[in-house]
Amino acid sequence: MNSFIKHLVEITGHRDHDLLNISVASSLRELLAAEQATVFEVVSMGGHTVMRPKIRITAQSTDVLEQVTDADDLLPEQISDLWQGLGQKLSIIRLVEDGHEMLWLPIWINDKLHTCLQLSHPQQAEEPVMEVVNGMLIVYRNFQNLLDYSERDSLTGLLNRKTFDDSFSKVLRTNLREMKPLEVMPDSQPSLAKPETERREQDAEKFNWLAVLDIDHFKRINDQFGHLYGDEVLILIANLLRNSFRPNDRLFRFGGEEFVILLRSVTKQDADQIFDRFRQTVGNYHFPQVGTVTVSIGYAKIDLFEPAVAIVGRADQALYYAKMNGRNRSCFYDSLVVSGDLQQEQANDIAEFF
Repeated sequence: MNSFIKHLVEITGHRDHDLLNISVASSLRELLAAEQATVFEVVSMGGHTVMRPKIRITAQSTDVLEQVTDADDLLPEQISDLWQGLGQKLSIIRLVEDGHEMLWLPIWINDKLHTCLQLSHPQQAEEPVMEVVNGMLIVYRNFQNLLDYSERDSLTGLLNRKTFDDSFSKVLRTNLREMKPLEVMPDSQPSLAKPETERREQDAEKFNWLAVLDIDHFKRINDQFGHLYGDEVLILIANLLRNSFRPNDRLFRFGGEEFVILLRSVTKQDADQIFDRFRQTVGNYHFPQVGTVTVSIGYAKIDLFEPAVAIVGRADQALYYAKMNGRNRSCFYDSLVVSGDLQQEQANDIAEFF
């Protein structure tokens, strides 16, 4: 019981998903004397359930896995016993692989698989220890549910505005850790005079991007069809966003008809294509009763040494240009400055976003 209380105190002290996951996985690895604990985020991609590793813990290290790729994903349907256990909504699934035991601990929230913990080579635990494990999993599930509720927009299920600062900071921290030792502070201003070869090299680099998306003529939709259909449009666009972007991208509803996208680690050319393809996806979608709906998008490159307010401000200027010049457009801030369509403004580093 003392062990349970100790772990319970640690778990309930966190208000961040990563810290909560680390606390629970560390406690379970310690309790069951496992070689390794891995926390998998569960996402739906292309009609398949995909487990993507988020945190890996051993006796020597704790790693938050920010830059995972499709190659790191695990398809549970390819592991028949695991898939069968998930189909039965079991809370503990024991597998033996190559003579070694693997313990899977699925976390179910509202009958949906939310997270899955994997413990490699745990020792056989006695009944009192497993009771502690079960108790920890119940607390973990409840706290995951509470965190999701506080971080999500109640209508669309996307991340809400108050979580933006933390998500933005995590993107910056990840990029700073990955910077080369001799890498210098980037020039945050769009250059009109850089040689063509240098611009091409920069275009081939991968950056993070921030986009602000606004539904065109949304007030007209509410006025003509009513707020019920307006809400349905918001929900359907949120679904299109989830289906169009990757699990490691971040999607927010900022309120009203405005959404924000944090697009992770793609080239300038890919960012152009991704945002414009989503614009076309919305335009080609048939919204019940309403029919055709279009969106305007403004986006900017995320520079590591600038505050969020400056980057959001640039994306907002690009969005405003798109809205004032025909709507149903996706516009990149730097390109508008280079073409002379927008005048470059100096960022106010003192301003606060909220």
